[in-house]
Amino acid sequence: MPLGTIINILAVILGSLIGLCLKSHISPKIHQRVFQGIGLTTLLIGMQMALKVENLLLLIFSILLGAITGEAIDLEKHLDNLANRLKKKLGSQSSTFTQGLITAFLIFCIGSLTILGALDEGIRGDHTLLLTKSTLDGFTSIALSATYGLGVMFSVIPMLIYQGGITLLAGQFQSLFTPVLINQLTAVGGILILGLGLNLLEIKQIKITNMLPALVIVFLFKPLL
Repeated sequence: MPLGTIINILAVILGSLIGLCLKSHISPKIHQRVFQGIGLTTLLIGMQMALKVENLLLLIFSILLGAITGEAIDLEKHLDNLANRLKKKLGSQSSTFTQGLITAFLIFCIGSLTILGALDEGIRGDHTLLLTKSTLDGFTSIALSATYGLGVMFSVIPMLIYQGGITLLAGQFQSLFTPVLINQLTAVGGILILGLGLNLLEIKQIKITNMLPALVIVFLFKPLL
């Protein structure tokens, strides 16, 4: 049982509930500053992750091929449709539901802490990294849900599938996720997080969702790493 991931999910749900309670008490001016603060912090997280790159050329190819693939299948449209169905079933009227869900998932699940924590739990039964991540995600979800609303809470669904899946299949993934590959994967994720930060700050609107296949393309270059 992925106990660390379950605790992580509970932390995000609790943080989201607190954020939703605070949302109605925050003035538009403070709401805007919180939004900008999240955007700036997201840029910092993205830069830290991107600097872990092992091979810059392969990172560029991963991003380009990932973007082409995502655009070709219009991944953003499909994910938006899924999120909108969920929103309809919940009876939510939030205009930022889908954006909140995807933004939260990217921030919570793209990074070395997610992969290493899930592997540690699955192989050695050590929950330390995921418990640390749970604390960080819990506080982050407060700010995110106060900005985006209910969608942030439901980012726990893809988190359970992705993070919990790595934990349950840790034995098979141990040889796949080498330190070099994890760094390269984190760097590609960092580029996506940087793009997300630009979106949050409304500097430039980038279809980050359509670039998500880049995280899969990285594995194709594993022999070259």
